[in-house]
Amino acid sequence: MNTKREKNNVLIADDSAVMRTLISHVITKLGYNALTANDGDACIHTLNSEKVDLLLLDLNMPGKNGMEVLSYLKANDMVLPVIMITADDDISQAVQCIKMGAYEYLTKPVKNDRLEITVSNALSESSLKKKVQLLEKELKQQNIFRRIYGESPALKKCIEQAMQVMETEVNVLVIGESGTGKELFAQAIHSGSKRKNGPFVTINCAAISNELADSLLFGHVKGSFTGANSDHTGFFEQADGGTILLDEIGDMSLDIQAKVLRVLQERKIRRVGEKKERSVDFRLISATHKDFSDAIKNKTFRADLYYRLEEYPLLIPPLRERREDIPLLANHFLDSFCTANNIEQISFSASVLENLSMYDWPGNIRELQNIVRRAAINRSGDEITSIPFLPQTHMQEAAALSPSDQSHIDKPAPPEPKEQKAPDIPPTETTAPEQGKALLLKNAELQTILKAYELAGGNQTRTAEILGISRSSLYRKLKKFGIEKNLSLSVTKGL
Repeated sequence: MNTKREKNNVLIADDSAVMRTLISHVITKLGYNALTANDGDACIHTLNSEKVDLLLLDLNMPGKNGMEVLSYLKANDMVLPVIMITADDDISQAVQCIKMGAYEYLTKPVKNDRLEITVSNALSESSLKKKVQLLEKELKQQNIFRRIYGESPALKKCIEQAMQVMETEVNVLVIGESGTGKELFAQAIHSGSKRKNGPFVTINCAAISNELADSLLFGHVKGSFTGANSDHTGFFEQADGGTILLDEIGDMSLDIQAKVLRVLQERKIRRVGEKKERSVDFRLISATHKDFSDAIKNKTFRADLYYRLEEYPLLIPPLRERREDIPLLANHFLDSFCTANNIEQISFSASVLENLSMYDWPGNIRELQNIVRRAAINRSGDEITSIPFLPQTHMQEAAALSPSDQSHIDKPAPPEPKEQKAPDIPPTETTAPEQGKALLLKNAELQTILKAYELAGGNQTRTAEILGISRSSLYRKLKKFGIEKNLSLSVTKGL
């Protein structure tokens, strides 16, 4: 099927009707569309109302002359090739036009062959520049978002929106469920911004108490309170010249909200114990998993602060709305785990990848990463053929619904299995089905811990890292199984 290529539009701005007609004839002969304007004002109007690929501009016109039109183009960031045409053979004028961005300078009367060559070359170079710019944009996108994996339309749309906003200075509110990668998007926006060489400072708003807020956010001077043994630079001052991320902004108390609002309005902070104010220059990105409409209605979040944060909202899709990305993510996490732990390359069977894609992932990408790690530890060969600890209920729900239906469901994370007195005993033929499933799940969890411990060479800290949990969480799990003091012996016996 042949597709007709869109013709280039060439605008001819000249106060001479004869010149407009003659040049239009040459442009049409070359296969381009000819647009005309009889003065500078008409030229600017056409530039703003039509798609123009090349401008042939007379230097001396009534109203705005050619130099004034060139200045207008530069002031409004309108990038297109401009060929100046004039009756004056003035070298100094030609040099000035080229300095202001003109592609070429021709004198009247213009020979047809010279005009044809100049127009063709200008459009060819312009087309090449656009292709290079597009390639640079694609390479930039690949580099900036290299830690964000996926090919789904939902994710691509999100990345495109982030690309559009990153080079501006507007405040961005990143909205998404826990585990969707909100901080990765915030870091990507910073990396692609004009502030990329400045600091990127993250504040966990949920962890800041009212008592410590002033010191942590704005800093303090030595001796300002008991224990202030030295000067301290606050988060906002640390982010000067860069970007600050207010993570989980929805968990910030009303008292702290008022203080943050003042900084956003005035771009000034005052350290605790200091009278003078300090100017701060930062780009603000906020992140939340909450819906602010209820919080504002219940007066637990300030509406005036919300409207400052949400200059540009960026919605991160949950994993259940981008199921086609799940196999890609699972294989990436598996390869990364094997490389980090010096394990020979292993893979998922097709049926396992299908099951992973059917699961609803209430914990999103973070949950998927943890499941992949556990599957890699529990493997019996070079292929993972089953994942017995994947909750079946969420898989059945996901399989029964279409993707569009699932987007309206907000499912809670799966509950922790109830403690069993003898979780290490596999179910027998006489065990009730319900009890057998619970015991099997417990036994799978225990075997995962033991294999991770063996893989870590007996180091509990490393074991926790492999499992993707904290050391305190590991200890609680060991205590639940009653082996917190005899983990090495349990591995030796192969429980």
